[in-house]
Amino acid sequence: MRLLADENIMFLAEDEGRVLLTFDKDFGELAYSSKPRPSCGIILFRIPLRSADYIAKMIAEVLDSRCDWPGHFAVVEPGRIRLREL
Repeated sequence: MRLLADENIMFLAEDEGRVLLTFDKDFGELAYSSKPRPSCGIILFRIPLRSADYIAKMIAEVLDSRCDWPGHFAVVEPGRIRLREL
């Protein structure tokens, strides 16, 4: 299996028109320091890492809660979503 660098992952999401879901805080700094900035959405989950079922349910609920992810960097915490334009 080939591992991709964070920057390559971000640009792959950009090229494919996908929203990037991550638990890695480095993507925030990477997104804002990239030229040009990505227009794909990036969602950083800062939630307790419990069971896989809990995480899957939380991600599904968050994704269903809005439709304006593209063009934004979001931080998801229990009970709160912060959204900032990229």
